[in-house]
Amino acid sequence: MTRLFPVAFAACLLSAAPAPAQQGKPVSFITDVAPVLKENCLACHDAKKKAGKYDMTTYEKIMAGGANGEPITPGKPDKSEFHDLIVTADQRRMPPRDKGEAVPKDKAAVIAEWIKQGAKLDAGLDPKADLVKELRVRWKPPVPPKVYPFPTIVNAIAFTPDGKSLVAGGHHEVTVWTIETGKLAKRLYTRAERAYGLAFLPDGKLAVAGGRPGQEGDVRVYDLGAKGKTEDGVEVLDGVNDKAVLVKHLFDVEDSVLCLAVTPDGKTLAAGGCDRAVRVFDLSGGLDKAKLEQTVENHADWVLGCALSADGKYLVTAGRDKTAKVWDLKAKESVVTFPEHQNIVYGVAVKADGSAGFSVGADKQLRTWKPSGEGKQVKNAGGHNDDVFKIVAGPKDAVFATSSADKTVRLWDADLKAGKTLSGLTDYVYAVAFSPDGAMVAGGSYDGTVGVWTVADGKPVKIWNASPGTVVKEEPKKDEPKKK
Repeated sequence: MTRLFPVAFAACLLSAAPAPAQQGKPVSFITDVAPVLKENCLACHDAKKKAGKYDMTTYEKIMAGGANGEPITPGKPDKSEFHDLIVTADQRRMPPRDKGEAVPKDKAAVIAEWIKQGAKLDAGLDPKADLVKELRVRWKPPVPPKVYPFPTIVNAIAFTPDGKSLVAGGHHEVTVWTIETGKLAKRLYTRAERAYGLAFLPDGKLAVAGGRPGQEGDVRVYDLGAKGKTEDGVEVLDGVNDKAVLVKHLFDVEDSVLCLAVTPDGKTLAAGGCDRAVRVFDLSGGLDKAKLEQTVENHADWVLGCALSADGKYLVTAGRDKTAKVWDLKAKESVVTFPEHQNIVYGVAVKADGSAGFSVGADKQLRTWKPSGEGKQVKNAGGHNDDVFKIVAGPKDAVFATSSADKTVRLWDADLKAGKTLSGLTDYVYAVAFSPDGAMVAGGSYDGTVGVWTVADGKPVKIWNASPGTVVKEEPKKDEPKKK
């Protein structure tokens, strides 16, 4: 496998960076300087690590300095150690060579101009304000392009409750496609750059887990039935500003939320991600009364997958720490650690009655094990030729589906007996989902292609690219020669 999991290295359609410094033009600390510091300095100089006893999480602390005293002399960048350390070529350079690349020259010039102008704080900004939180509040998501310049990765998919449409994660949006025609029907603009988890609640509302890698993550709930505007025959919903569309904002964190699970009755929701925690919400009183029940910190690295038993008693998780784990939500304790993969575990599932756990990962294996006692492995199965990213259970537990870097979706019974292999996608398949009635299964891939197949015979219903406006060159039929 040559391409790494997209969570770590996700290509962006759009990027934002401080503009090159222009002499005499006012430089804003929060708009121009703080993003450079967050990108290049805070990994070592946050409130926990404080390398060199230097905490750079607020303007006040940046100006106060660390073990070597005040690092910035307002008006004099050439007399400021802070500036000297980011432009020097010797061993004192910051960030250190073993921690990352040097601060780009254009960004170093922004800092130099800011210091030259007096190293001032923006009017109205509290010098004690947390810079990461302040940047998050001030950041405004871009409007997705009408026509994508190139296909976007599909990290999450879900069937609509009526089974007639497929929802796919895009770039700062979630798109809805009519399965019969493969045509775009609706676009839901989101703050999150990428959607990593999609789940419909019993009332038809759509929960979306996602974020901006390395910047922020969240779980928000949207009403796809809200009224939007129509552009070129496609309904557009503003999930960023329209409160009729964005009906609930459950939580924010400082990095992407990578997985999402909801019990069939919609009373419990769980979501986890890069902060190594899974937050479990009680939705039994409705969205308006949603309550954070507990935050589960049971992994030593990113939580890549999560699933809930149908009764909401157990949480099963997959981690980059090479383990799958079971957490008893009532007792609030870890009850099983399953270590047999000995490599990254990407996805998990659990039988409705909680009698068996399933996990998949970078070892190309699908494993089933006892989610109690010592977590003894029951069986492991091959079948895929590359990393296996996701496993989901059908609505009646009779069939499971997996998606893989080998560009296929595979069906399995509860005893891990292999069923149909579903082909037609042309790149790593990161997402997989069943229709509400279990009659169809869908997959979404790295190159933006999505496919829908019937479970009974494995035949494709429709395969298309879920990147708005993208024209993908079709492969010639088998009886037609390829054109040079």
